[in-house]
Amino acid sequence: MNIVERAKAPTPKFFKVLRTIGLALLAVSGSIVAAPVALPAVVVTVAGYAALAGGVLSAVSQITVDDQNNKKTEANPKTYIEKNG
Repeated sequence: MNIVERAKAPTPKFFKVLRTIGLALLAVSGSIVAAPVALPAVVVTVAGYAALAGGVLSAVSQITVDDQNNKKTEANPKTYIEKNG
């Protein structure tokens, strides 16, 4: 299974929640970093790390797949051959 197939495959519910949390963390930290007012350096630095964590969390959660669907497809050889050549 390549990366494109993993990204298109169904994601488990837990990882959908984590993906949403990561995206929210990324949005909030991005707005803090891009704020037009002068903020303390510590706040901007923490926001930068939070943006990194949110991006990684979202990316990893997106490529996590639900193996139940894959096992069902691979259990039926005819369907597996039709899909994968």
